[in-house]
Amino acid sequence: MRHVQGRARRVTVALAAAVTWAGLLAGAAGCTRDGSGPPGGGGPAAEAPAPEDTIRVTPGDGSKGVRPAQRLRVRVPGGRLEKVTVVRSQDARDTPVPGHVSADGLSWEPDDARLATAARYTVDAVALDARGRRAARHSSFTTYVPDQRFIAYATPENRSVVGTGMIVSLTFSHDITDRAAVQRAVRVTAKPPVRIEPHWFGKNRLDFRPEHYWKPGTEVTVDLGLQDVEGAPGVYGLQRKKAGFTVGRSQVSLVDAAKHTMEVRRDGELLATVPITAGAPDHPTYNGKMVVMDMLEVTRMNSQTVGFGGEYDIPDVPHAMKLTDSGTFLHGNYWAPGAPGVVNVSHGCVGLKDVKGGGSDTPAGWFFDRSLVGDVVEVVNSKDKTVSPDNGLGGWNMAWKAWKAGSVLK
Repeated sequence: MRHVQGRARRVTVALAAAVTWAGLLAGAAGCTRDGSGPPGGGGPAAEAPAPEDTIRVTPGDGSKGVRPAQRLRVRVPGGRLEKVTVVRSQDARDTPVPGHVSADGLSWEPDDARLATAARYTVDAVALDARGRRAARHSSFTTYVPDQRFIAYATPENRSVVGTGMIVSLTFSHDITDRAAVQRAVRVTAKPPVRIEPHWFGKNRLDFRPEHYWKPGTEVTVDLGLQDVEGAPGVYGLQRKKAGFTVGRSQVSLVDAAKHTMEVRRDGELLATVPITAGAPDHPTYNGKMVVMDMLEVTRMNSQTVGFGGEYDIPDVPHAMKLTDSGTFLHGNYWAPGAPGVVNVSHGCVGLKDVKGGGSDTPAGWFFDRSLVGDVVEVVNSKDKTVSPDNGLGGWNMAWKAWKAGSVLK
């Protein structure tokens, strides 16, 4: 009888020990890594999340061929971003990408939403999650490499001094289908400020001008932000550059084809009246306002290059000033010395008396030495139509309202 009771007592002790060890084990299972358990014991501790779960980067790590329109973004589901550093590697140069963290601390975006083409982006971010645990993330991706590029050829030249009639003209090397994107990427500004408006001529030319001729002394800046702008499907811009020019004195010359004269006015005052010869009745000179586009001491003029037959081929035309793309020049004339001031004999050009080789003391030499690219030459009383606004820098022949209508951004 005592033997049975003793055995029962040992079983009871063993069971108590088992319960005690179970309790200890349960308590151990409820501990965190630093030895502190949740209130009341119990429950497994949550593991710290992986960095890629805490800090999410778009485009994803290792992405290739990312298009410029895709959005670069760093975000966290909770907590806050402490620091984000993004570097763009392009053309063997590393450039920091400026950006900003949102007010709630949950996301970061670049200041310029467009991604560069043919570049590698590296993203380094540090964040705290909702429980205050710090995580760091390193990510990178590469962007699309275009097969085709376009550039803009700009008039006038950088750092030039020009006449008050100069029009900023950009000719693109590829037809532009997304004209809004390209127009947004170009800024033309002036000091002192003046309103400047763009006008598209077709698919590959964009001109800028104010309502009236520039004021002398105006400084104009042309900012081309075309790099990585998609001007047409799969065709991206190459340029990111600034250029500028200064407007010199005002000189406007009025050619009267019927009177065979040209009045040259400097800053509004009559400087001289020069005898001229204009286009003959079969080949009259355009009427309207034309702008000096180029100045050549001597050039060759061949009628076949401007759509005529073999009427002329003069290898040494002196003091030639280009007025239109179609071939209108104001130039010296030595082969018809009796024509200026008397009769119109040219094939559409305006001729001033000169000598072979060009003389500095001739009417043509005098005018050439006092002219600038950007000066205005206006022709009146000719038996021809007004020059087209896109023929050379003829935009001054378009009313301001019509000019502004040529912008694709309202």
